[in-house]
Amino acid sequence: MSSASTKASSASSPKQTYLLAYNAISAVLWALLLVRVAMVLALFGPAHLFGGTDTFVRDIQTLALLEPLHSVLGVVRAPLLTTAMQVSSRLLLVWGIAWLFPDAVTTSSGWPWAGMLVAWSVTEVVRYGYFVCVLGRGGRVPAALVWARYNFFYALYPLGISCECWLVARAVWTGVAEAELGPVAKWTLLAVLGIYVPGSYILYTHMIAQRRRVMRGKQRAE
Repeated sequence: MSSASTKASSASSPKQTYLLAYNAISAVLWALLLVRVAMVLALFGPAHLFGGTDTFVRDIQTLALLEPLHSVLGVVRAPLLTTAMQVSSRLLLVWGIAWLFPDAVTTSSGWPWAGMLVAWSVTEVVRYGYFVCVLGRGGRVPAALVWARYNFFYALYPLGISCECWLVARAVWTGVAEAELGPVAKWTLLAVLGIYVPGSYILYTHMIAQRRRVMRGKQRAE
């Protein structure tokens, strides 16, 4: 290895170490949430899931505020638009719905909240686990994890998005949002629901494009 490449490697080391730590911690936190969701559902049912997970998922998802910042600062090459859209939509759910209007969640059967958490946590365990392998194993990612990363979203995105929309809509149609914060909250949430359609399309097609690029690269490598 040349002295120039050695310098480049050592210069990039702090960033790589930070990203490895961030992704590893995030993967573990989302895995713990997934285990908690499975245990509560198995032992107590979906009606008890909100009380056992809302604070935990809010803390984990708030940590993801670092991701748009990573994009802005050039720490990662992820596009800012899709990163900000995904993070902001989830923050809306954990802070703007679950924290502000818990009755909109607890008065339902519990399944929309459960479906949303399953979709989020499985997606993130796979995503962060994938990046841990890329950063910590020199890009050697197990084939099963690559397949999960670029195929699970076909089912998990529609599940998560439909559950998110259900919870936002419930805060409107039950009157909880308007009763707590007035008519502005109601119309704001209705506008959010209107944005979900084009926003979901952008995120979904972005993942499809990523999948196509990765699968094409794998075929060339083979």
